[in-house]
Amino acid sequence: MVFEIVGAVLGIAVLVMLVVALVKPERF
Repeated sequence: MVFEIVGAVLGIAVLVMLVVALVKPERF
């Protein structure tokens, strides 16, 4: 359903932000 798609997208976005924060901490 729509909520499942939104949840998956948000989950992926959070994972990406965590990876970027770990790889490039100077940006924050």
